[in-house]
Amino acid sequence: MAATILKPVPVMAVGHRQLEPQIEFDPAEFDPWRIQPVRHRLSDHPLLQPDSLLALSGRLEAVGRIRTHANDATAGTPFNDAPGLHPNPLSATDTLTSLREARAWMSLLNVQTDAVYRELVGSVLDSVQPLIEPIDPGMCHRAGWIFVSSPKTVTPFHFDKEHNFILQIHGRKRVYVWDHRDTTVASELARDRFHQRHDRDQLQWSDAFRGRARVFELLPGDGAYMPSTSPHMVENGDEPSVTISFTYYTDATRRDAMLHKTHAVLRDMGIVPPAVGQWPALDALTISAVTNALRLRGMAKKLIGLPRATGYARFAQVGM
Repeated sequence: MAATILKPVPVMAVGHRQLEPQIEFDPAEFDPWRIQPVRHRLSDHPLLQPDSLLALSGRLEAVGRIRTHANDATAGTPFNDAPGLHPNPLSATDTLTSLREARAWMSLLNVQTDAVYRELVGSVLDSVQPLIEPIDPGMCHRAGWIFVSSPKTVTPFHFDKEHNFILQIHGRKRVYVWDHRDTTVASELARDRFHQRHDRDQLQWSDAFRGRARVFELLPGDGAYMPSTSPHMVENGDEPSVTISFTYYTDATRRDAMLHKTHAVLRDMGIVPPAVGQWPALDALTISAVTNALRLRGMAKKLIGLPRATGYARFAQVGM
């Protein structure tokens, strides 16, 4: 990856606090729907060092918030099935204490649900929200995911619903990211089904995709930004690796998800809709109709005393 010269970023005010952005990018060049490199200031953060991660892994394992697989998984391994197809026999703490020899990949899930790490997730994303908000408003459902992996370990090809800042803390990784509009790599059907039921079965790996990817060689201090449903795959280097992702939804990702879910329902009825974004006027009508339907449903729930969903929670809840 070519070196990127970043312009100085001012300290931003959030409420009564002055926050220096912990993720560095040029806000004038930031496009929420474009893959792009970033830098960060978190490699020396005390919560991202081995002893802190070891303690966190024990707390999260106790409540079932660990995902792990052995390093015989490949790029083409179905991401949802990797833990079952390639089980890691070690506990989370044993994996971390012997990471170089463990031959394993492990994710510490939804770290914002941990009291200690919730502040980290909130402060990092608070520090960049003023830079993002003017062009991508409505940041909500903030979350954090910490990935620890043995040498030569692969994160299988997949995509996620959130916007994502992926930041390298220790070690080296090669990250492949594909444009979220590349229907050769991920079809419109694949995105519709993913938003409808978190189904990644339509997303199928081909080694030919490598030439279509944006490739990042990440060292500590490096990172990348990837928009919602940008397919990606990660190859670890010769050393153990620690990476953290900070993810979130916005008004735009919620609108995109609503359109894909609606299109998935139409497919179930035998109707093949145009791609999201292909007919903007039709998209606008669809959003208006679905929004009105949801509003009526919310009013009905209120009338009969049922709780209404909170659309703009600050932090993501487990299971989202």
